[in-house]
Amino acid sequence: MREVLRAAVMVCRKDLRMEWRTKATISYVVPFVLIVVVLFAFALDTDPVLLRRATAGVYWITVLFAATLIAQRSAAIEGRDGVMDSLRLSGLDPAGQFLGKAAAIFAQLLLIQIPLGIGVAVLYGVSLERPGIGVLSALLATLAVAASGAIYGPLAAGFVGSEAVLPLLYLPVLTPVMMAATRSAESALGFGVGAGWHWTAMLGMLGATFLVLGTLTAASLLEHR
Repeated sequence: MREVLRAAVMVCRKDLRMEWRTKATISYVVPFVLIVVVLFAFALDTDPVLLRRATAGVYWITVLFAATLIAQRSAAIEGRDGVMDSLRLSGLDPAGQFLGKAAAIFAQLLLIQIPLGIGVAVLYGVSLERPGIGVLSALLATLAVAASGAIYGPLAAGFVGSEAVLPLLYLPVLTPVMMAATRSAESALGFGVGAGWHWTAMLGMLGATFLVLGTLTAASLLEHR
C-alpha cells in the first residue's frame, strides 16, 4: 500500500507540475467551457424557464467535454519525449500511477468548475437550494469522470487518430455518470423530484467502480501504452 501511495503522489505531482508550467487548463480549457455556457445561454435565452431547467444538464455536459480535453492532453504528453518509457522503467507501482493520474485529472476538473459554476449562476440565474447535496454530488461525479479519464485516455492513445477515438470510447461510458450528476444537480437547484440522495449514492458507486477497475487493469494499461 505504501508503494501504491508513493507512486500516486509522484505521478500526481508530475502531472500537476507540468500543467502549472504550461497552464493549458487555464489558458484553453477554462475559456472553452465558458464559451459553451455562453452559447447555450444565447440558444435558450428566449425561454428563461427552459434556460433554468437546462442548467444542470448544460453544466455536466460541459464538464464532460472539458474532461475529454484534459484526459486527451494528459495521455498525449506521456507519449512524447520518452515519458511513457521512463514510467515503465521507473519501477513505480502501476496502480499507484493510475491513481496519481486520476488525482491530477480530478484536481484540474475541480479547478475548471469554479469559473464554470460562477458563469452558470450569473448567466442562468440559478442558485443552490441544497448546497450539501450539490457539493457532494459534484465531488463524486468529478471523481467518477476523472477515474474513467485515467483509464480511457491512455487506452485511446494507443490508437491511430486518438483525438477522434477517445470521445467515442469515453463519452458513452460516462452516460450513467452524466444522468446521475444531472439529477442530483437538479435536486440541489430545487428543480428535481425528491432529495436526490439516491442519485448521489449512484455517483459514489460509479466512482468506486471506475477506481477499482482502473486499479485492477493498471498493469495491462501500462503495457498497452
